[in-house]
Amino acid sequence: MSDRRSAIRGTWVQIHRIVLKAGERAPQVPSETQGVPLELWAKGFLLSEQATIGQQAEIETVTGRRLNGELSAVEPAYEHDFGGAVPELMGIGSEVRALLGQGAYARIVATAR
Repeated sequence: MSDRRSAIRGTWVQIHRIVLKAGERAPQVPSETQGVPLELWAKGFLLSEQATIGQQAEIETVTGRRLNGELSAVEPAYEHDFGGAVPELMGIGSEVRALLGQGAYARIVATAR
């Protein structure tokens, strides 16, 4: 993530907003969920002329949505992954090939493309 604290119009940024405060959620949600706010975190291009972290800002997401919230990051990084390796799954590909035979596996892969 960038160390920048301010941005100008058109900069890729992230905003944060509380959509529902704790206790304002629908009555059917679990009590653990009722006790925390519903938060919105969104990334997009800054529409405001200038904003500093902590200030209110308007963005446009890549899908064209216009959202308002508190500027939380300038040039935020993508921080997702697929998690750690799962040892139980590591050998599945070779097991499937062994069960089906190499020829059958190749046909399945070819037809899936």
